Amino acid sequence: MRFDPEPISHGQSGKTAVLLINLGTPDEPRPAAVRRYLREFLSDPRVVEIPSLVWQPLLRLVILPFRSRQSAQKYATVWTRDGSPLKVNTEHQTNALRALLHANDYDVVVDYAMRYGNPSIPERIRALRQNGVERILVLPLYPQYSSSTTATASDAVFRVLGRLRNQPDVRTVRDYHDHPAYIEALRQQVEGYWLQNGRPDFAAGERLLLSFHGVPRRTLDLGDPYHDQCVRTARLLAAALGLDETTCRLTFQSRFGKAEWLQPYTAPTLEELGRGGTPRVDVFCPGFTSDCLETLEEINMEGRHAYLSAGGKSFHFIPCLNGASAWITALGEIAARHLQGWPVLSPQGEADASAAAVASTRQRQVAAVAAFEEASAAAAAAAQAQMQTSLPSEGAHGEAGARS
Repeated sequence: MRFDPEPISHGQSGKTAVLLINLGTPDEPRPAAVRRYLREFLSDPRVVEIPSLVWQPLLRLVILPFRSRQSAQKYATVWTRDGSPLKVNTEHQTNALRALLHANDYDVVVDYAMRYGNPSIPERIRALRQNGVERILVLPLYPQYSSSTTATASDAVFRVLGRLRNQPDVRTVRDYHDHPAYIEALRQQVEGYWLQNGRPDFAAGERLLLSFHGVPRRTLDLGDPYHDQCVRTARLLAAALGLDETTCRLTFQSRFGKAEWLQPYTAPTLEELGRGGTPRVDVFCPGFTSDCLETLEEINMEGRHAYLSAGGKSFHFIPCLNGASAWITALGEIAARHLQGWPVLSPQGEADASAAAVASTRQRQVAAVAAFEEASAAAAAAAQAQMQTSLPSEGAHGEAGARS
């Protein structure tokens, strides 16, 4: 087996990197580009768990020719001047996280890769290695763990390592579905939207929907924790907003195929609320850290149409976390936690940390001496008091002498 070329460090200390990983996006909103992207995405055995001999002919001959044209039209409705919303938002998050870590004296490289499409995971890891990186923290932008997202990202990373002669040290972040900073970022995003657009009148029957990406129902039975983590996130966010399961409902979107997926489904729920006379529905997608086709087109366009066509009056789409400062802060806290023990501080940061450690040690020493002296004084006072209590009084001596 031939391994990839390796940078020669000559004993130099290597760098540390944080590699954000998102799902991916086509290079452009055209059928050919979308077909390439979907072929890679839908050929992943963690995404579609059907034997390849059965699935690939169906995928290539039936699904891709039809779905590529249809999806390209949908991508075109959300494409921006700067490109795909998912890629633009991921780039912004990467730049913001890099600035935050550097501002806190972390001497780390921060980059991103896409599981499907470009920039690919192999491309970015090889670029990091050529840049002298010897330690990589892999941080998927999926708060809830799933085999079809987090696990397949890890698979791709370790396949790249299998091609390297000199492998870097690698850590992976599994999930952060209940991390306090993540929940706080979600709360601020929702409350910030309501501050500008008005809070729903929950007493009048208006509702908030938390829509997560769906997965086949059988994955729950097979041990995937995704469903339970989505439920946990939804409950924590609802509690932070002061809502209950009636006013804040959990749903799952993006069903593909005829098999049963996690329920309740988002689109039928929106139709049900519209038919039931719910005057206003707000929809937020906590599992998506960047707005993308599934939020901008499926929810803000298709979902809006489903609700209003069923008789609903007011539909509000709450944007994803994207580049919100609270979300970047949460990413920083998550990264910092998993970077512990690696040499990540800049020279100034090392000096500041060393000075802080010396000051902390000195404070502990002073406190220990003071505590020792206080304890010694208390012991001496107690001994003195006991001695005085045990000595006979002068009157007692005289009485004893008279008896003798």
